[in-house]
Amino acid sequence: MKGGRGKWSRSRVTSLPPRKLAAPARLGRAAAAVFAALGDETRLAIVARLSSGGPMSIVRLTIGAGVTRQAVTKHLQVLMLAGLVRRHRVGRATRWELEPERLQAARRSLDAISAQWDDALDRLKAFVETGRGN
Repeated sequence: MKGGRGKWSRSRVTSLPPRKLAAPARLGRAAAAVFAALGDETRLAIVARLSSGGPMSIVRLTIGAGVTRQAVTKHLQVLMLAGLVRRHRVGRATRWELEPERLQAARRSLDAISAQWDDALDRLKAFVETGRGN
């Protein structure tokens, strides 16, 4: 180990092709906010209900949720900040509905990550099959 540089030295890591280092940056904060919001079981259930049942009031979303109306309201606020739901007034009631574009963008992010993994696994398979790994 010359100069204190080991197998995983900084110079080796930063010498990766730019597209490999830039991948997390391409995903963006919006996708990260979506994944963080969906990381909660209650919020995920709310999104599932809105996706299958269309716009709903808080009263309707609270039925069978196992949490209070106030808790559902707080979860909806988190989902709204992540861009997953929007609210609109219908008379005196507020209806909440799913914002599908944000979910589609998150899916595209996951598809990009999946393609990168597929590419890496294909390269590993080719490396192993050529016998250069022995």
